[in-house]
Amino acid sequence: MTSPAKFKKDKEIIAEYDTQVKEIRAQLTEQMKCLDQQCELRVQLLQDLQDFFRKKAEIEMDYSRNLEKLAERFLAKTRSTKDQQFKKDQNVLSPVNCWNLLLNQVKRESRDHTTLSDIYLNNIIPRFVQVSEDSGRLFKKSKEVGQQLQDDLMKVLNELYSVMKTYHMYNADSISAQSKLKEAEKQEEKQIGKSVKQEDRQTPRSPDSTANVRIEEKHVRRSSVKKIEKMKEKRQAKYTENKLKAIKARNEYLLALEATNASVFKYYIHDLSDLIDQCCDLGYHASLNRALRTFLSAELNLEQSKHEGLDAIENAVENLDATSDKQRLMEMYNNVFCPPMKFEFQPHMGDMASQLCAQQPVQSELVQRCQQLQSRLSTLKIENEEVKKTMEATLQTIQDIVTVEDFDVSDCFQYSNSMESVKSTVSETFMSKPSIAKRRANQQETEQFYFTKMKEYLEGRNLITKLQAKHDLLQKTLGESQRTDCSLARRSSTVRKQDSSQAIPLVVESCIRFISRHGLQHEGIFRVSGSQVEVNDIKNAFERGEDPLAGDQNDHDMDSIAGVLKLYFRGLEHPLFPKDIFHDLMACVTMDNLQERALHIRKVLLVLPKTTLIIMRYLFAFLSHLSQFSEENMMDPYNLAICFGPSLMSVPEGHDQVSCQAHVNELIKTIIIQHENIFPSPRELEGPVYSRGGSMEDYCDSPHGETTSVDDSTQDVTAEHHTSDDECEPIEAIAKFDYVGRTARELSFKKGASLLLYQRASDDWWEGRHNGIDGLIPHQYIVVQDTLIS
Repeated sequence: MTSPAKFKKDKEIIAEYDTQVKEIRAQLTEQMKCLDQQCELRVQLLQDLQDFFRKKAEIEMDYSRNLEKLAERFLAKTRSTKDQQFKKDQNVLSPVNCWNLLLNQVKRESRDHTTLSDIYLNNIIPRFVQVSEDSGRLFKKSKEVGQQLQDDLMKVLNELYSVMKTYHMYNADSISAQSKLKEAEKQEEKQIGKSVKQEDRQTPRSPDSTANVRIEEKHVRRSSVKKIEKMKEKRQAKYTENKLKAIKARNEYLLALEATNASVFKYYIHDLSDLIDQCCDLGYHASLNRALRTFLSAELNLEQSKHEGLDAIENAVENLDATSDKQRLMEMYNNVFCPPMKFEFQPHMGDMASQLCAQQPVQSELVQRCQQLQSRLSTLKIENEEVKKTMEATLQTIQDIVTVEDFDVSDCFQYSNSMESVKSTVSETFMSKPSIAKRRANQQETEQFYFTKMKEYLEGRNLITKLQAKHDLLQKTLGESQRTDCSLARRSSTVRKQDSSQAIPLVVESCIRFISRHGLQHEGIFRVSGSQVEVNDIKNAFERGEDPLAGDQNDHDMDSIAGVLKLYFRGLEHPLFPKDIFHDLMACVTMDNLQERALHIRKVLLVLPKTTLIIMRYLFAFLSHLSQFSEENMMDPYNLAICFGPSLMSVPEGHDQVSCQAHVNELIKTIIIQHENIFPSPRELEGPVYSRGGSMEDYCDSPHGETTSVDDSTQDVTAEHHTSDDECEPIEAIAKFDYVGRTARELSFKKGASLLLYQRASDDWWEGRHNGIDGLIPHQYIVVQDTLIS
């Protein structure tokens, strides 16, 4: 029989098994509850998404309607504008274009937000509804599958319990049979032992009686042993039978145990994961992904549409151009702005003479009046030029005020965790009230001064125009003087020289000559943009073969002339610096030693054609001369290089434009500074050379092997004048302003100084003497006391 200890241990094993099964059953129950809760959360999330997008669709629709009302309000005003010409695309002014694009952008945003609201209501929300329905339906089916899996698992556990109980029962029977067998074996051994002892203790008796007794005792012993042997055999058979059953039951139990563990492992590791992935989550995430990507697509397309509209507005803002608007306005109202017909001479009482009478006795009076007009014009031009410079400087100040870059408000959108309001950020920016008040006060004061100077300049220019017209008519009537003949002869000689020498294009020589005479001290020369209309007029005149800058007239805009020169080099089919030497020149820039850099640049440039080298030498000599007045014109070699670099040398494709352009500017700066060491001298390369007076001189070898300089040529002209024109005596002049000579050939004098004039060296200069020194005297700084040379 089973001992109490073993029986107690078996009960503990069964109790432990029952506890483990109960824990698994509790887990299975909680698993279904967890899945139920997950399903409820999904349904609630989808419901919240539907409510959110429904509300957002309402907001988008309200916003769209408000934008539509805003646009229609101002479009109605635009439609009611009397002046319908501004609405033509080809004639619309740039500010009006910005306004129209702004209104179109508002309408565009209104349509886009309407579309967005429609997408929310009719596309995204139905998607969430469908996902919610699908999730609920699929979860019910998933729950059925999960319940079936749990039932199967519990069935396996119950089967294991039954097999285990069977094993325990058979094993207990086997142990009991084994105990009985061992008890029988002990009884047998005990019985055999008793028989041996009895035989040993028996005393001798008579043979007959002893024999009978022994036979009887032996018979009794054999009968007892047989009974024990039979019991042993029965118990052995029973034990063998129970042992076999126990072994088979244990085998079944072990097999069932392995199968149960495998089933439990599969359920927890595979079945649950597959149930969640392929049943509970079947299509949920993919459907939610599609719905939210529909939202993203709508929002991104809204942003793209907005950016397209903003890009159009930005382009219109970049194209705000007062000059073009002025031209467009004048073209639109050509009948209003076009000059009227000239007033014709209206004869009186048959007097048909429509020209000035220059005969005696009025000829002397006309000559004197012409001289007085010329003297007065010289004074007025200088005074008006000073007023113009002051006015332009004031205008630049106003432009600096109104063009300050205060439009970046990106800092206002940099939100931090401190939750500072946008208002507090804006209050510290450029638009703060103290800053605005101060800036407005400065602007109004500067504007008042500018309009005062503008009025003074226009009045002076009007007076000059009237006096100049009278002077020109008088001069034309009286005939050209010797001075005019000499001037025209000199200019015609220059033109012939230009025609015969094609090394320097007319547009280059004429623009440089004009700037050298009138614009060396012009602030921002080549940096400030000129009038595009005047630039086109001057350019077209040069293309017709004319020289619009010839003569003494200084009424051209200096910035426009500078723009013509830059435009010429920028428009060359082949840049002045060919692309095939670009890398060689860039390698020169990397050298630190300026002299070595200049030497290597010279070696690279010497491979270029002669005509190209002559133009380069002429241009860079002028730019070097211009940079010497950097304190007045604010254009040092580096600033000039920035202006001319892109025009003279283009960066090849495939290169970093920003970094390469910086190297190009450094190269141009080096050539400006080292031009005398880089380009061949006139002795090495014959051709026109830039002179400080702005003219173009042809250099060649003299018979004595010496180079003829500008000063030598001027002295030769002076000597010839004294030898051949004895009848032209020197005349006296008085200085109207102080003048400080900028070269050794120019004389310096004070206002009121007495000057002696020999002859006109050019349209702007006289050959003369002051304090016993001969040199050049600027015409606009003097007043001739006696009659002009005629």
